[in-house]
Amino acid sequence: MKIKISKIQLAKEAFKHKGFIAKLPVIIRMIKSTMKKGGYKPQFKDIILPGLVLLYVISPIDIIPDWIPGIGVLDDLALLAFAIPLLVKEAEKFIAWEASNKSDDPMIEEAEVIG
Repeated sequence: MKIKISKIQLAKEAFKHKGFIAKLPVIIRMIKSTMKKGGYKPQFKDIILPGLVLLYVISPIDIIPDWIPGIGVLDDLALLAFAIPLLVKEAEKFIAWEASNKSDDPMIEEAEVIG
């Protein structure tokens, strides 16, 4: 019995975990902020490593070929399991940074968060 799992399906499943999907808008804001002068300065390892892992997962080159039953997708899954928590943790730091910067702005009044 051979189980065929594509890299795209594997990535989708991994991204569902650790609150990654919910943090996606925050991650996009964080990336935009890092490109601005005076913007957020993330930890190098918490942004670059997940980016490299994503490139590895979508690339056709693998350390363990995907056609090997059972263990072919293990390297991809292990790397995603390592990278996603780093990115989510950095997104949480960005939220705190964003909140502290807004609280310093005298033009912004306090507001109640409704959730």
